[in-house]
Amino acid sequence: MPQIAQLAATYSSQIFWLLLTFGIVFFVIGLGMVPKVQSTVDARDKKIADDLEAAKANSAAADALEADWRAKENEARADAQAKLAEAKAKAAKDREAKLAKEDAAIGEKLAAAEAEIEAGRGKALGEIEAVAAEAAADIVRRLAGTDVSADAALKAVKAVI
Repeated sequence: MPQIAQLAATYSSQIFWLLLTFGIVFFVIGLGMVPKVQSTVDARDKKIADDLEAAKANSAAADALEADWRAKENEARADAQAKLAEAKAKAAKDREAKLAKEDAAIGEKLAAAEAEIEAGRGKALGEIEAVAAEAAADIVRRLAGTDVSADAALKAVKAVI
């Protein structure tokens, strides 16, 4: 078989070209392109790590700002509550002062009205006594036929009342 005799020459030629192709591919890709790709990957990884660190720092700064803002908000709320309580206390004090003033004015008016009523009552009682004395004198004159003095009739009415 002549094909068997050519195997050594054919295989040796194929092995040579296979080694040459792999060598070229190794040197071109392995030594030329892989370091460039690796440096790109490393740069990307470094950028991602730096971005994550910056994000953590920004997050911490934002948390600190938020805590500061919350503290200021709580302080402002407490200040507003204090001012509100102070305003309520002042309004209550003013209201009490006005009520006391108005109560005193009403008391004075009430006292004046009571005095006026008492004066009117005394006057009315005096008039009633005078009318009753006249009526008693008139009744005595009609029934008994005698005249009674106005002073005696007034004394008698006062004694009865």
